[in-house]
Amino acid sequence: MKKITLRRAIACWMLLFGLLFVSGCGSKPAGSTGRTKVVLNEVAHSVFYAPMYVAIEEGYFAEEGIELELVTGFGADKTMTALLTGEADIGFMGCESTIYTYVGGAADYAVNFAQLTQRAGNFLVSREPIEDFDWKMLKGKNVIGGRAGGMPQMVFEYILTKQGIDFKTELTIDQSIDFGSTAAAFSGGQGDFTVEFEPHATALEQKGEGYVVASLGKDSGYVPYTSFSAKKSYLEKNKDTVQSFTNALQKGMDYVQKHSPEEIAKVIAPQFPETDMETLTLIVKRYHEQDTWKADLIFEREAFDLLQNILKDSGVLKKNVPYEDLVTTEYAGKAVEN
Repeated sequence: MKKITLRRAIACWMLLFGLLFVSGCGSKPAGSTGRTKVVLNEVAHSVFYAPMYVAIEEGYFAEEGIELELVTGFGADKTMTALLTGEADIGFMGCESTIYTYVGGAADYAVNFAQLTQRAGNFLVSREPIEDFDWKMLKGKNVIGGRAGGMPQMVFEYILTKQGIDFKTELTIDQSIDFGSTAAAFSGGQGDFTVEFEPHATALEQKGEGYVVASLGKDSGYVPYTSFSAKKSYLEKNKDTVQSFTNALQKGMDYVQKHSPEEIAKVIAPQFPETDMETLTLIVKRYHEQDTWKADLIFEREAFDLLQNILKDSGVLKKNVPYEDLVTTEYAGKAVEN
């Protein structure tokens, strides 16, 4: 598998920049509730993001005067497009996307203001159970991976490199399958292993079609995986709204730190009506036990530097970009104090 270049990694984003002159959506006027409407575009709808759903279901956004409209983008590229074109006020995605748009020359680029997850949320699934899995078992195998330049794929590559495995030559990583179709492809016979988010990893186990043998979140260590961002202009014009939004998120973060997986699963169940409570609890427990969620939303410089090192190792970034330009801790810092 060829190493992706910086030019190739940001090429798909360049189509977005011609849209940057479209006026931003700004804070929406208060509706019948009297609250400020905020459109949030999430990269995917996953139990991985439980603190956000707790904040929704427990009414924390409403308490902060926000009428939240949640839209699923189904991919960081789509979420970033919605953010840059003004279809969304706030984007929730892998923070690498903000670096790509910045490097690509966006004038009104996206700034990260709150980090939600601190570990990867996907799992390696095999066709057969493996009691003592070792990453070197992937040598010579075909693995269904993620989109080139995306956090799931880059963290996978990061782990392989840490394990002394050359991911370009010692195994085959299939990156041709759409994010939402990898589990179905694996069920259909493609690949020896697949990298899956929940609930797909658990669903494969329940159907006897796959077995979770490793957690990318555990084996990669702490990584700034997903964060909330908004265009620079939006942050400048809507400081009170962004602060209220962040306050609500922090309440969700506090909840998952203080409650059991069973309690968390019960609260977020309305967000996942297709998942039974036993399965939902199992998934929350997996994420809870591996310390997936930060205690606060502050995006530290050390975490941002680690992210950039992962991007450089993957070949999608040539040199570091300024932390001060792409991250603000103003809102998360105040939310912790409240």
